[in-house]
Amino acid sequence: MDRLRHLAIPALALAVVAGLPLARPTPSAAAPPEFAPVSVSTGLHKGAAVKGQFLSYNDFHGAIDPPSGSGAVVNASGTSTPAGGVEYLATYLKKLRAEAKAEGRQTLTVGAGDLIGASPLVSAAFHDEPTIELMNQVGLQVSSVGNHEFDEGVDELIRMQRGGCHPVDGCQDGDGFGGAKFTYLAANTIDNKTGLPILPPIDIKLVNGVPVGFVGMTLEGTPGIVNPAGIKNVHFTDEIQTANKWGNVLKLFGVKAQVLLVHEGGSQGTATPAPGVSDCTNFSGPIVPIVAGLNPEFGLVVSGHTHRFYSCTLPNKNGTSVVTSAGTNGQLITDIDYTLDKRSGRFAEITAKNVIVENGVADGQGGWKKDANGVYLKNPDTVDPGAKKIADKYRTAVAPIANRVVGSITADITRAATPAGESPLGDVIADGQLAYTKAAGAQIALMNPGGIRADFDAEASSGGEANGQVTYGEAFTVQPFNNLVVTQTFTGAQIKTVLEQQFAGFQGQTTNKILQVSAGFTYTWSASAALGSKVSNLALNGTPIDPAASYQVTTNDFLANGGDGFSALTAGTGRTTAPGFDIDALVAYLGAAPVAPGPANRISTTA
Repeated sequence: MDRLRHLAIPALALAVVAGLPLARPTPSAAAPPEFAPVSVSTGLHKGAAVKGQFLSYNDFHGAIDPPSGSGAVVNASGTSTPAGGVEYLATYLKKLRAEAKAEGRQTLTVGAGDLIGASPLVSAAFHDEPTIELMNQVGLQVSSVGNHEFDEGVDELIRMQRGGCHPVDGCQDGDGFGGAKFTYLAANTIDNKTGLPILPPIDIKLVNGVPVGFVGMTLEGTPGIVNPAGIKNVHFTDEIQTANKWGNVLKLFGVKAQVLLVHEGGSQGTATPAPGVSDCTNFSGPIVPIVAGLNPEFGLVVSGHTHRFYSCTLPNKNGTSVVTSAGTNGQLITDIDYTLDKRSGRFAEITAKNVIVENGVADGQGGWKKDANGVYLKNPDTVDPGAKKIADKYRTAVAPIANRVVGSITADITRAATPAGESPLGDVIADGQLAYTKAAGAQIALMNPGGIRADFDAEASSGGEANGQVTYGEAFTVQPFNNLVVTQTFTGAQIKTVLEQQFAGFQGQTTNKILQVSAGFTYTWSASAALGSKVSNLALNGTPIDPAASYQVTTNDFLANGGDGFSALTAGTGRTTAPGFDIDALVAYLGAAPVAPGPANRISTTA
C-alpha cells in the first residue's frame, strides 16, 4: 500500500502477509481556549526521543456551517462559547500546527468517523462531496469510517474515497469529484466474498524517522443503525479482535507506536463535563471494555460516535491508553502532543486536551456579541479563505433550494420525548408519512426517533422567511437521510411483535427505541413487564387491533429493511414504494396547512 512508501518495507510484502488487496496511490490568533489536559508517561523514554502532534476530530457530519440553536455553543469554564464552522476549523488547525512546528513537533491530522452522513443540505444535496473536498482542504490525513459513512451504502463510500461522479446525479457542481486525499480505514468492514476489508485496515506514517501505525474501524453494531440494503454484501467484526489482529501486523513490521481510530465511544457522568474532568470518573460506554481488551501498543485511542467530548486515560490489557473525543460538528479539536522513544519505537509520553473552535466576536467582557435576532456574530478575523471559497461555492449553489418556503408551523415543534418516549415532532413526521401514503391504503405510520435530527423553530431565521414559515433547508435538517417511504401489510400480531422490539434488552440493545406513531394508533407499554410482553391495549381509531386482521403500515425503508434492530418489520408483505423520499412526505404535509405540534399522547406507559 502506498501509505508504506516511506518505510523500508515493500508494499507488496505487506499485502501478501496481511492478505490485503493493493490500494491505489493517494493523491498527492490568540491562544485557543482549551480544556484541562490529561497526560500519561509510560516511563519508556530512556534515550533519544522524537516529538509529534496529532490533531483529531470526529462526527463532523457535514457541518460546513456553524451549528445553530442550542448546539451553537460549547460549554466550558462556566461560559458558552460559539463554536464550529469549517472556515474556523481550518484556521484553528493551522494555528495549532504552527504552534507545534515552533516546538519541533511534526503534525498528523486524523479523524474517527462520521465525517459525512446526517449532513445539512449544503453538503447532503451534493452527496457529501463538499465535505470530502473540505476535509482535503483542511489537511485531514487519515480517518476511520463511522456508521454514517454507510448511509448511502458501501459502493458510495468507496466512491467517496476514490472519486468519480455519482452514478445517478452525475457531477452536480460541474467540476468533477476527485475523492478523498486522506485515507479512510475500515479494518472491521469485511467483504463477504473476498473476506478482506473493503478499504485499507491500517496506515503507517513516519514521524521524524519513527513509524506510527493507525488501525481504523467503525463500531461492530453498525448494521443495526444503517440501512441494511446498502451493506448486504459486508459484515462487521469485533472491535477488540480486529484492532489487536492488525496491531500485531503492525508489530510484525516493527511499528510499535499504535493509534486506534474507532467510531465508538463513551460519555462522562454529566451532560457538559467541566474542564478538568479528565480522569474518566463516572465514565461509561462501549469504549471502556474495548480499550480494556487492547494490546498495550495502543497508547492512544481516538474515539467518537457518542458526540461527547473527553480526554482521559483508561486501562488496556497491560498498560494505559489515552482516550479522546472531540464532540461533534467540528466545534472542538483534540490537540495531542506525544513523545516517541526512538530505541523502543513506543509512545513514551502523551498529553491530550480539547480546544474550542471559536467563531464568535467577543465583547471584551467575557461575553459574545449577538445581532438583533440573537444570533452570534461571526468573527471575520478567524476565517480561513481557502475553506471559505469551497464552502461558499456550495452555499451559493444550494441557497435557492434551501431558502424555498415549503410550509408553516404554529409553534416550535421539538423532539423532546414524554416518559413514554413520544415527541411532538415524532407525531408530526409520522402523520406526514401517513398522509403521504393514505391514498394507497395506509392506516398506520411508524417513524424511528433516531432519524429525527433537529427541532423545528418557529422564529424567523437568516433565510428571510417570516415567523412560522419553514424552508426546505430547515425541513431537511430535521429529516436528512433521503429514505424511501414504503407501505407493507402486517397482521395485528405482527405489529405487536414490532413494538415489542423497541425496548432495552432486546437482542442486546442498551436503550429504548420508541417508534413514533401516527394519529389514531394508540397503545400502552409497561416498564416492569418482561421482554416480549410489554405492549398492550393496541387500538386504531379506538378499535382494538385484531391480531388476525391485516393492516397497511407505512415506514421509511431503513426500518422496513430491519434498521435499528426492528427485524419484525422485514416480515411485511405486498411492499409498495411511494414516489420521492421521506423528506418529500414531510414537505407535503407542512405545505398542506399550518402544522401544530403533535399532542404526544398516543403512547402511554405504566410502571
